[in-house]
Amino acid sequence: MDAVDTARSRFAELKMLIANEWTRGSGAKDEDVVDPATGASLGRLPHASTADLAAAVEAAQAAFRTWSAVPAIERRRTLMEAARLIRERIELIACTMTLEQGKPLGEARAEIGGAAEIFEWYAEEARRLYGRVVPARQPNVSQVVLVDPIGPVAAFTPWNFPALTPARKIAGALAAGCSCIIKPAEETPATAIELARACVDAGLPAGVLNVVFGVPAEVSDYLIGSPGIRKISFTGSIAVGKQLAALAATSGLKRCTLELGGHAPVLVFDDADVDKAAEACAAARFRNAGQVCVAPSRFLVQRASCDRFTARFVEMARALRLGSGLQSDTTMGPLANRRRLDAMEGFVEDALERGGRVAAGGKGAGSGGYFWQPTVLTHLDDGARAMSEETFGPIAPIVPFDSVEEALERANRLPYGLSAYAFTRSASTAHAVSRGLHAGMVGVNGFGVSLAEAPFGGVKESGYGSEGGVEGLGAYLNTKFVAQVN
Repeated sequence: MDAVDTARSRFAELKMLIANEWTRGSGAKDEDVVDPATGASLGRLPHASTADLAAAVEAAQAAFRTWSAVPAIERRRTLMEAARLIRERIELIACTMTLEQGKPLGEARAEIGGAAEIFEWYAEEARRLYGRVVPARQPNVSQVVLVDPIGPVAAFTPWNFPALTPARKIAGALAAGCSCIIKPAEETPATAIELARACVDAGLPAGVLNVVFGVPAEVSDYLIGSPGIRKISFTGSIAVGKQLAALAATSGLKRCTLELGGHAPVLVFDDADVDKAAEACAAARFRNAGQVCVAPSRFLVQRASCDRFTARFVEMARALRLGSGLQSDTTMGPLANRRRLDAMEGFVEDALERGGRVAAGGKGAGSGGYFWQPTVLTHLDDGARAMSEETFGPIAPIVPFDSVEEALERANRLPYGLSAYAFTRSASTAHAVSRGLHAGMVGVNGFGVSLAEAPFGGVKESGYGSEGGVEGLGAYLNTKFVAQVN
């Protein structure tokens, strides 16, 4: 049996993980997991009952008491072994991801490699959970700062990166000494299940990691409202993030890390290598069919270069080959669900109503699956929906600007602040935009802002807190100051 067939067979046995037991739970509800390339059902996913959620919280609480006391060097060994197993199983997990999410296999393999890297980085960083000594004011006093794991964590992840995003939350929590209950997206459950399987097979003690599914609002209400949960980590929409933050505040003022998406501006200046910039921008825009929270999604190009940039960008868009991510010649897969097709149609209709033009694409593609043509929109004003709202799909609006000041003002005008980018050969312009762009992550002449060792997070309505880097590990720790009179 090849990797694709093995992956398909796993969908017939989708289960939750509670206290190291793989279970379909005691609930009466389940739902289809759909292949977005065909619209066909891959399998049925069980929903957790209230009793299942209570069991998960109880398991996480019990496991926290023991896991938090495990020496960091031992936590490291477990996480490193989980990373080794993820790498060993990369082909199976990649096929699983492509079946349920749609992205091409090459992108899926790269994502799983990134997830393994995250486990490895947090494993090593667990050994560096340093406190510090604070010089005392009297000779008979010692003063130290300690860090303690915050407690059981409830984590919620979306469907667009079903390995990378769960890995950030699971590995960060476990490295810090926390236990974790994760609710991955119901559209893409099997990839997260495979990550959890690697953790269990690596020897993770029972209850340290639990995986549940269900109606998102019901699961989040229960978990966040539970006194046993002390930390919330959520990646998703602004509207839902605000609701969860409010619930966390009223349920014991629980700490939150919120990554709520964005609408990343790209500023392309006349002094850039315009053709290379267009090629890089098109590749980044249409990766994962544009369903990337940090993807460049609105392109502001200095006026003298705008036509040239647009022409090369359009060439790149038209050269993409749509199809099932399992096909070797596919360069862009389907959107995740039918809702995204409706959203793309709305953005294009709004652009046309405002006098905009479709330079490439602009329509759905094929009769099966959720495919949308790579789309380039031009002649838009800043009031167009594609310039103001997160498109989260293969749509690229391109507009001109005249000065650095104008570009920064237009880039910063939205409430989003996750990522932003610029292309320039000028050191002074690079300095101005890196300082002047209001975003948690800024890329100059490239898009490499998502790294295991670097903080990943936004500002303004794109959320608060970071994953990745020492900041991501610190998000799962409490700081304790101890002053002792000897």
